[in-house]
Amino acid sequence: MSGAVIVLEDGMVLPCRAVGAPGTALGEMVFTTGMSGYQEAVTDPSYLGQVLAFSAPMIGNYGTGDACLESGKVWPSAVIATRIGDAPGVAGPVGFRTWLRECGVVAVEDADTRRLVRHLRDHGAMRGGVSTEMGAEELLAQVREHPVLDGRDLSQEAAGPRRVLGDDGPTIVAVDCGMKEGILRGLAGTGMRVQVVPAGTTASEILALGPEGVFISNGPGDPAACVPVIDALTGVLGRVPVFGICLGHQLLAHALGLRTEKLPFGHRGANHPVQRAEDGVVEITVQNHGYAVVADRLPDGITVTRTSLFDGSVEGIAAPDLMASSVQYHPEARPGPHDARYLFHAFRSRLAG
Repeated sequence: MSGAVIVLEDGMVLPCRAVGAPGTALGEMVFTTGMSGYQEAVTDPSYLGQVLAFSAPMIGNYGTGDACLESGKVWPSAVIATRIGDAPGVAGPVGFRTWLRECGVVAVEDADTRRLVRHLRDHGAMRGGVSTEMGAEELLAQVREHPVLDGRDLSQEAAGPRRVLGDDGPTIVAVDCGMKEGILRGLAGTGMRVQVVPAGTTASEILALGPEGVFISNGPGDPAACVPVIDALTGVLGRVPVFGICLGHQLLAHALGLRTEKLPFGHRGANHPVQRAEDGVVEITVQNHGYAVVADRLPDGITVTRTSLFDGSVEGIAAPDLMASSVQYHPEARPGPHDARYLFHAFRSRLAG
């Protein structure tokens, strides 16, 4: 273990202690309020291009194991926490700190995460860096040269390989923009055969597979920049039922003529209340996004179906005539624990098969 430093682009400097792999990591500095699910969080491809700070006082206290992986790698360029545990537990035999180091991830503890999170809350998400090998002044220069996340399409970089899950039931095509394995299992678990194709697959290529439905996944980056996926969505709307989650929600909104905007510091955590328009029921949801759909001018035939009770942002939309709907949150994560799980079954019920 050795000294390290955290720097934000506005000049804020925080000392810390290295407990992961040595090196320098840059990206958009964001935080999550989740108190558990740390291995799931860092293997979520939506964190590509970001540095992730955990606001909980201690994380990593129940080990790591393959059952908690959402993908095959760690996506944040660095992990920040006040304390990172390193003991085995119910999740697996390897401590979180050791696992991060073995994955080659820059990880630090003894950071004043309370100060860091309050700063990001008050001033908004911004570029940042973590380094075990350079001082604050040199790191700050690199942070300020690092590209911002706005305007970047990261969906194809985050997408996994083509694959098929499930043998029976109606076939859907899932467009992988950085899809979590939990979402894939949630879709297949309702009795659907899921053909996964990477972001960038065209509408004609999707329709040539003969799907009875199309799913658009979560993922990283600026949704307005994901033009290939938006174009593909435009080409399949009205042909088959469409369902989107997280980034997929935002991309469906663009295909329907809405827009997105950057949130001040995003929604990342496991305790976000969302209210359904149809019956007023509140679902407790898991979220991980830095952009939100703007519904100041709704085109004909499009409705807002869900709203955040934290800030009033749009959490769900529907276009019934086009057989399309989406939600901003993650129904597979089950913090309620089953508040939103029904959404996979609702999509399945809309399919012809």
